[in-house]
Amino acid sequence: MSLFTRNLLIALGISIVLVGTVALAITYLNNTRLENISTIADQIAIDTLSLDTQFSLLETAPCESATSSATLISSLTDLGNRLAYTENQLGSDNSQVVRLKQQYSLLEIRDYLITKQLAAACKTKPVTVLYFYSNAGDCSDCDKAGYALSYLRKTYPSIRVYSFDYNLDLGALKTLIGISKVKDTFPAFIINGTHYYGFTTLEDLEKQFPKGALSTTTQNK
Repeated sequence: MSLFTRNLLIALGISIVLVGTVALAITYLNNTRLENISTIADQIAIDTLSLDTQFSLLETAPCESATSSATLISSLTDLGNRLAYTENQLGSDNSQVVRLKQQYSLLEIRDYLITKQLAAACKTKPVTVLYFYSNAGDCSDCDKAGYALSYLRKTYPSIRVYSFDYNLDLGALKTLIGISKVKDTFPAFIINGTHYYGFTTLEDLEKQFPKGALSTTTQNK
């Protein structure tokens, strides 16, 4: 065997080993990612049932449970963060992601309705934001709007922010959009009943809140 042939075979062997190692590594990482996503999906399903049960309990004793409903804000936020991670990993068109988004949107709508019931029964004045975005490539400012709302929610934890994919195939969401008369102009906001479209800066968004609304909420220190 010539020296050239031997070196060629050695190089080929090294290449095969490297390709095999990379393939094994990719397979391992993909399997690990899928396991993590599966775990998140299972936890979302459990949290969905738990939140739905909490909603039912709150409906039976509105005023007595008005303060305890604040814990739902944190639960919904955590659930939304896990869903966002799953959507980033699998894509917004993934069937599992769509199903989870439908479940989450139903929880948000129910929480919004209960918040309105508590406000009427207990004479409270919650600050609510319905935020409608689109993943169809027709909303260049939706990411920035989402970040701004996340900042406001963290800074003023009593603000109720509900985020909805405008194009999600969900009857309850379509009904909410219809009765709220939300146009397909994104990003779209309904802040305490007032419609607002488009996003420029955080400061401009803050100006859309009722006077004193942000200063009267509990601010994180």
